[in-house]
Order: sequence, then C-alpha cells, then structure tokens
Amino acid sequence: MTAAAPRHAGAFLTIDLKAIVANWRLLSARLGGAACAAVVKADAYGLGAAAVSSALETAGCRAFFVALPEEGAKVRQAVSDWSRIFVLNGTPQGAEADFVARSLGPVVNTMGELAAWRAHAARSGRRLTVALQLDTGMSRLGLTPADTASIAADPVLLEGLAVELVLSHLACADEPDHPGNAAQLEAFRRMRAELPPAPASLANSSGIFLGAAYYFDLARPGAALYGINPTPWAANPMRSAVRLSARVVQLRDVSADTGVGYGHAASTPRPSRLATISLGYADGWPRNAMAAAFFRGARLPFLGRVSMDSIVLDATDGPAALREGDLVDLICLEQGVDDIARAAGTIDYEILTRLGRRLHRRHINPPGRLGLTG
Repeated sequence: MTAAAPRHAGAFLTIDLKAIVANWRLLSARLGGAACAAVVKADAYGLGAAAVSSALETAGCRAFFVALPEEGAKVRQAVSDWSRIFVLNGTPQGAEADFVARSLGPVVNTMGELAAWRAHAARSGRRLTVALQLDTGMSRLGLTPADTASIAADPVLLEGLAVELVLSHLACADEPDHPGNAAQLEAFRRMRAELPPAPASLANSSGIFLGAAYYFDLARPGAALYGINPTPWAANPMRSAVRLSARVVQLRDVSADTGVGYGHAASTPRPSRLATISLGYADGWPRNAMAAAFFRGARLPFLGRVSMDSIVLDATDGPAALREGDLVDLICLEQGVDDIARAAGTIDYEILTRLGRRLHRRHINPPGRLGLTG
C-alpha cells in the first residue's frame, strides 16, 4: 500500500497501466497496417477511463470509443485535441452542438440522427464529420440495409456531412467457427460499398483473432486491453491488469460446529480460525461468487454467505503470520477475473464493470515513468 492510499480503506483495486499498454501493443502488432483504437466506455470497464486513456495515448493510441457523450467529455479532458473520441450509442436529440463543442465524434445509428446532423450542419454553415454504424446482423444498433440503400439512392441525405468512419459490431467473434462471423463480414462489405469511401472498422477484441479479413482500417478492442481473454477457446494471450485486495478486519478462533454468517449457511467442520475481510456485495463482489482469497500464495476459501460489507474466510490452514489489518488478494495471479465469473455464473465483463466506487482505486506504472512514448 502506498503512502497516498487512505489509511482506513477497506479494499483496493490496483490497475497496472503498464499491463494495459502492453496489451494494446500486442493487439496492435497483430493488426499489421491497421490502426488499433481503445474502447474505454463504462469508465474503461471500471478501471478509470481518464488514467487509461492518457496512458494509451502516450503509447500511441489515437482513437477512443465510449458509449455516452458524458463519458466522452471526461475522456476529452484526459487526451489531446488530435485524438478522436467516438460515441457509440448515438446522439441524443438536440445534443449536436455539445458534440461539436467537445470535439466528440458522433456515431450515427438511425436515419433520424443522420437528419439531425444534416440540419445542424446547415444551421452552422459548417461541414461536419460523422461515423456511420451499420447493423450487419446483431440487431442492436446501426443503420439497416434499407437505410444504406436509401443513402446510396439519394446523396442529399449526406449533404453537409463527411463520413469519417463506417463501423459495425460482431456478435459472435468469441466463437471463431460461428457462421454469423462470415455472414456479418459479407454484409459489412456489401453495405459499406453503398456508402461514400471512408475508413472502416469491424473487429472487436475477439475479432482481431479471426484473421486479417476482419481488420479493415481500425480495430476496436475493449475487454482484451484489461486482461479479459479474447480467445476463450485457447489460453489467454493478454496480461493481467488488475488486482483486488481487501483488508482483514477481524480474526477469531472458533470451535467446531460454529454457524457462520447469515442463515448459518455454513458451519465449521472443526476448530477453525476465521478471518473477516472488508469487502462485500456493496463493493460489487457478486453475492453468489463463492471463491477464495489468497495470502502469501495460500488459499483461504469463503465460508458462509457474502454479506453487504464483509466476507468470512476459513484461515485455519493459512499462514500463521496473517494478522488483522493485512491485505488478502481476491483478483490476482492465483484467481483471475474469469475464475470469479465462472463462480458467479456470468462473464468477465460484468465482474469488472460492477466493482463499486467504494473500492480505493490506484493506478501504478504510468507510461511517463516507463518511457512508453508513442
């Protein structure tokens, strides 16, 4: 724990910026001549969009994707004017002037949004840039094939606008043999051909591992940057970027058959040493994720139910050196985010993004100290 950390914090989320930069560089190297952007929506999957974006820009990243304009405004404060920030969930009605003022790139998903941007360009007397998202088979966001056919038939629909990017999103990229991948690739090529020439983007984290046909001009990794496995069919090629630690707030010795936690859902099978840690579902730990903590490499399994602010560990076979005030690790080399996701019956993405603001976040290894310049 650094001197800057609160003396009384109960739990810590440590984010390794060096690891995130290394993951971005690994993905960039796979792309050959295509550029590598960074998806930093949801506060960089809960890891701090400002710090992550700044580190990645220092390493050479020049394009960032968020979901909402408020997220984009925060990232804009952390990166230089020359970096592009795209807002994936579209432009709320009447927000066009705010996008321009904040230098945010609108990702247009509907013909209504396109018309609003065309009208704003006419009012401002300026030629404005837009990105067009195409629905190639996910049925979530984007212009339909009928929409792109309409644009092809009536160039006035793009009057006053310059298309700076055409993109779509893969629904099944984490299943490399899924026929949906090839179908979306073909649909993307077909719909893109109906639009004015512009750089194109299709591959997400897993899409980068589907091959060069999916690269186009720009890839948009998100989860892989933060250590989540983009190749669930194989070993994880990414570096772990986070560590979650919690403080031991009480140690006690109890007899056999002692009930533990709410409902006495567990009881001790023998005389036991119990450690209560300051972490619970109010901090974003899934209530159904019965896992373990680790101290000096030793596994301390959960005992009883996860509470709002605490979890009880069975420290009976753990190191005798464990003391009140010590930190134990819950996301670490011994137990990754994917292990916790399996225990909770969910996905890695949800585990990272739900980790609460009550955790004290600390970023280590910033690029400026490492000489990681672009």
